[in-house]
Amino acid sequence: MTSVLKKAVLASAIVASLTACNGDDGAPGLNGSNGVDGSDGQNGLTSLVVQTTLPAMSEACFNGGLKIQSGLDANADGNLDSDEVSETSFVCAGATINESVNFNRLASFPVCKQLEPSCNIDDETAAEIVAISQDNSTLIYTDSPNESVGFVDISAADMPMAAGTLSLTGEPTSVAVKGNFALVGVNTSADFVNVSGQLDVIDINTQAVIRSLDLGGQPDSVAVSPDGSYVAVVIENERDEDLGDGAPPQLPAGSLVIVNVSDDDPANWTSTNVELIDLADKFPTDPEPEYVDINTNNVAVVTLQENNHIVLVNLVDGTIINDFSAGTVDLDWVDATEEDPALISQTESLNDVPREPDGVAWINNEYFATADEGDLDGGSRGFTVFNTAGEVVWTSGNTLDHLAARLGHYPDGRSGNKGNEPENVEVGIYNDGRFLFVNSERSSLVFVYDVANPALPVLKQILPAGAAPEGGLAIPSINLLVVASEEDNRGDKIRSVLNIYQYGFGSAQYPTLLSADRANGTPIPWSAMSGLAADTSDANTLYAVEDSFFKSNRIFKIDVGQTPALIVDEITLSDANDVFAAFPTSGATEDAESFDDVDLAAMINADKSVNIDPEGISMASDGGFWVASEGAGTIGDDNRPIEKLNFIFKTDATGVIESVVTLPADVNAMQLRFGFEGITEYNGKAYVAFQRAWGQETNPRIGIYDLATQTWSFVFYPLDAVESQDGGWVGLSDITALGENKFLVLERDNKGGPDAAIKRLYTVDLTGVVDNATLDKTLVLDLIPSLAETGALTFEKTEGTAVTVDGEVYIINDNDGVDDNSGETQLINLGKILN
Repeated sequence: MTSVLKKAVLASAIVASLTACNGDDGAPGLNGSNGVDGSDGQNGLTSLVVQTTLPAMSEACFNGGLKIQSGLDANADGNLDSDEVSETSFVCAGATINESVNFNRLASFPVCKQLEPSCNIDDETAAEIVAISQDNSTLIYTDSPNESVGFVDISAADMPMAAGTLSLTGEPTSVAVKGNFALVGVNTSADFVNVSGQLDVIDINTQAVIRSLDLGGQPDSVAVSPDGSYVAVVIENERDEDLGDGAPPQLPAGSLVIVNVSDDDPANWTSTNVELIDLADKFPTDPEPEYVDINTNNVAVVTLQENNHIVLVNLVDGTIINDFSAGTVDLDWVDATEEDPALISQTESLNDVPREPDGVAWINNEYFATADEGDLDGGSRGFTVFNTAGEVVWTSGNTLDHLAARLGHYPDGRSGNKGNEPENVEVGIYNDGRFLFVNSERSSLVFVYDVANPALPVLKQILPAGAAPEGGLAIPSINLLVVASEEDNRGDKIRSVLNIYQYGFGSAQYPTLLSADRANGTPIPWSAMSGLAADTSDANTLYAVEDSFFKSNRIFKIDVGQTPALIVDEITLSDANDVFAAFPTSGATEDAESFDDVDLAAMINADKSVNIDPEGISMASDGGFWVASEGAGTIGDDNRPIEKLNFIFKTDATGVIESVVTLPADVNAMQLRFGFEGITEYNGKAYVAFQRAWGQETNPRIGIYDLATQTWSFVFYPLDAVESQDGGWVGLSDITALGENKFLVLERDNKGGPDAAIKRLYTVDLTGVVDNATLDKTLVLDLIPSLAETGALTFEKTEGTAVTVDGEVYIINDNDGVDDNSGETQLINLGKILN
């Protein structure tokens, strides 16, 4: 049976607004000290749940708590004997979070700088696993695409410097440090059957390989024991995934290699192979160990990911101390369905999901945590704390998915797979705090938990990372944390980075925006914020809108009177009165060169919500909203047929469409897919910014729609010339009325990271300007320095601006729905920069 209290523990772990819930157990029927029972309907046996009070500093809890055992009382004596216990769990007193000390990002080092100082290079590179020299001055990371290791000087941690690379004879998979040596597992396999590999011993000072130890197979993880006596190397010998899920085991089997490194001279190091076959119930003849970590008792914990199994090995004599299944998890209130366009709805359930852990880290000598990424059949979207007996003492359930959604980082494109997909875990002791870091590969977040009580991790904070964080490295001696993000694709504006965080006094700087709960208790999901506007009367209220990445578009009400800012409401755009449905089209016949009935039908969902492309938003003078929807398709381009026109939607305060406006026919006849971006209302007119110039025009338009006469006029905005080292284009992203015929305009290029050059705010004055005139503009602020203060690489899509009634200027970036994007969203208050 399943312990009632166990479920309550999972529920209590759901965090609202990043605050952990650490109340009572909340489980019905567990008020006494002896437990509860009930008939199981079989042979008169009785199911028992028994709780025992645990003292402080006990086996399970440092601060006291409960031990809960469940099972069938076969002998009906009212007690659970050891052979009758089917499940054991623990509830411990929660840690007290010190909010005055936090981790904050100090710098992001793009590893493309190792190939070219300004990263003006398309070659793929990657930082996957990272280690630190014993003097804490040099990071060493593996770069699989380039078959090399890289060195980064962090003598000044806020200004990391490229310090060279070393080419290897194969693919580096992991790195650890012993004394002056970096120990790198190198995969030299010819294919999945003919496997080989070596442990390269690299002198960090000279950046040269001084010895290579044959490992007999494909290495995948390397760890050095805390006392420096042993190195454990996981030999995965991975299967060919192209064979399919139903394929039989593929030999050779994986194993664990123990290298005795107690001698100072690597020439004297010796190795021992530990077989791991016939341990797991799943593919017992084909173990695929994935990750290894070592505690101070020289016990290695090894995850067998595809086998869904965990093994404990004594490194002193190579004996297997214990092995056990990683088990399965039942998940409620998750999103298990992928839609296109996306729709995040955390209302589904998944049962018996194998954990299939990847990364693993010891919390202390009795407890360790696993990142339950999944690979073959599983992936439970969270992490688990086990004890050395193999008992689950805590599991995160659905909370990481919920937290990712609350921060705008949930990857809906992975809903049918493994959600946020925890990849790795790391543990570090900073002063008096013991922290667990959980790297989410698909959400590009680092979840930081206080694990003073291993049986009850308490969320401390959440850190942003570059795309696809893999390896984590705690460096408590200098109060640093380093996380390697491996995704690198210049075309997608993603560069692999080493994220460097510092632990110190000060408030947490991320997130800048999160959401409250829906009525069902799940967070309001959000992402892809493409437009921003201020309330016309309340200085603490902003509105944002999501773009076409989502199929049922919404307006978000944001309270900026608190830190972080909080999304307090979601307003679904709706054609409840069939106003948009009545919009005239070119006819029923599908036409690639016009907006037809098929195109219109695709923009209105069955529930009357709309599937448009909101890129700009402004509060209307009557309390409703103006929404600028960008068109889709380019006239004359066979590869990009016309699917949407550029529209202005006027809605009431509840998001119901009241009127729809498009451009004059002669302007629509020039449609380019880069259309409406920002919108603002001023003095009886709606002003919309076109992103780029259409047709043969030199500059993009600002359209002026007179609300009384329902007529259009236009002026032209002079864009800056392209300045990026990677070329590209420059366009408009937002427009905001300032009064007295003045407007704030956001101008940006389509480049990110080291290639970004233009993210700027300008003002324009339309006083006395005639139709079709080209405007003059005045620079207000170059945004790149402000964006650099976040410690991140420059975001490509800084798209939204808002000016509050008291003159505060806000900007926000569009995170593309976490599609080829880290998901990081920065809502930044620039202050009263217009005064």
